[in-house]
Amino acid sequence: MESPEATFTLAYVLFAVCFVFTPNEFRSAGLTVQSLFSAWLGTEDAAFLQYHIRRSTATILAHSLLPLGYYLGMCFAAAEKQLYYIHNATDGWKIFFVLALLLPTVTGLLAYYWSWNGWANHPLARTLSHHVLPQSSWRAVASSINTEFRRIDKFATGAPGARVIVTDTWVMKVSTYNVYIAQQQDIHLTVTASQQHEMSPDLNTPVQFITIRVASVNPHVKSFDISPTDCHSSPTDCQHTVLKSYLRKSQMLFGKNKFSYFIFKLRDLPTDFNWKLIS
Repeated sequence: MESPEATFTLAYVLFAVCFVFTPNEFRSAGLTVQSLFSAWLGTEDAAFLQYHIRRSTATILAHSLLPLGYYLGMCFAAAEKQLYYIHNATDGWKIFFVLALLLPTVTGLLAYYWSWNGWANHPLARTLSHHVLPQSSWRAVASSINTEFRRIDKFATGAPGARVIVTDTWVMKVSTYNVYIAQQQDIHLTVTASQQHEMSPDLNTPVQFITIRVASVNPHVKSFDISPTDCHSSPTDCQHTVLKSYLRKSQMLFGKNKFSYFIFKLRDLPTDFNWKLIS
C-alpha cells in the first residue's frame, strides 16, 4: 500500500501539470487562471491587450505558488515529518521551503514593477512600444489592436491561453506567459517544418500540416512559430480554418481574408518554401 506522502505527491504533480497546461476537463471545471481571476482580468472584448497584460501577470503569480502549495500540502500528508515546524524539518525540506517561498516573492515584486505607470513596464507594453509612431505611445497601439480585435471579421482560434489571432493589421499568438505580436506589413513567413499525415479523418485524403515562422523586419520584434497545435487541440480540426488560396509568382499569396495562411492542407511543399502575405 502506497504511503500518503507518495499518493499526495503523485496527485499534486498531476494537478500542477494540468493547471499549467490546462486540459479541457480543467477548463470546463473553471480551474484556470482566466476563470479564477475573471473579476480582475475583465474580458478580451473590452480591452484585449490590457486583459492579456493582467492575465500573463496573474498566470506567473499563480504558477509560482505551486511549489509552496506542495509544501503546505505535505505538512498534512506527511504529518510525522513535522514540516509545519520548519526548524524540525530536514535540510532538504528547509531548502525546498526557502525556494518555494522565494519564488512567489520574486514574481510578486516583478509583477509590482510591471504595474508601475499603468503597466508601462510589462513586457507586452514594451513590445508594443516598438510599433509606435512618432509622438505616440504604446497605449495608442494597444487601442488600435483592441479596436481590430472587436471586429467580427478577425480570425481567432485555439484555447484561451494558446490562441492564434489575425486582424486586418496584426498577427498575434497568445501563449501562457506572453503574447507575440507582429504587424502584417512588416512580416515574412517561412515554412520551417512539415508533418505528413497519410489519412485525414475528415477528408479521407493525405494531408500535410506545416509550421510557419513569422519574422518581422523590425529587429526589436521577436520571431515566433505557428503550428497546427497552436490553432486547435487537434491538427486535423485545423482544416476547417483553411480558405481558398492561390499561387502567384512562386509565392503563396492571399486575398483580403488573410487569416487563412496559418494552417494549410498542401502536398509536396518543401520546408524551405518562402511565404509572403499581401493585403
